[in-house]
Amino acid sequence: MSTEITVTVNGTAHTTAVEPRLLLAHFLRDVLNLTGTHVGCDTSQCGACTVHLNGEAVKSCTVFAVQANGAEVTTIEGLAAGDTYSNVQQGFWDEHGLQCGFCTPGMIMTSEALLKQNPNPSEEEIRAGIAGNYCRCTGYQNIVNAIGAAAKAGK
Repeated sequence: MSTEITVTVNGTAHTTAVEPRLLLAHFLRDVLNLTGTHVGCDTSQCGACTVHLNGEAVKSCTVFAVQANGAEVTTIEGLAAGDTYSNVQQGFWDEHGLQCGFCTPGMIMTSEALLKQNPNPSEEEIRAGIAGNYCRCTGYQNIVNAIGAAAKAGK
């Protein structure tokens, strides 16, 4: 039994029928072909699937697509303005805040939400803000530097 939903993703409304058990992460990846949202664990531990739902960072593997009916979702694909990166994306580029790149979309989406709540975080606040996102490659220091650089650029 399918349910019709309308979700606005990156500014574009999408109406489609989905199974009630379909996760938002799989809706974004498999239905809308927005593969920047990564699925790393399916248990909400890694944060690779983080997107913004009505402006709030959520792990999309913990939200059913039907729960997003009528909502606005922003994915990593929706952050840049054309060829201009967001401050966080630019910070990750400038400060080498990625290595393999698997965690990067979720890390950036979490960082965007962090800076929205706290535009001038300390290093300790940055580390606490990204604690729900795992990176297995970088050792985090360049990620922290990238978020700090984004905060400075946002002033």
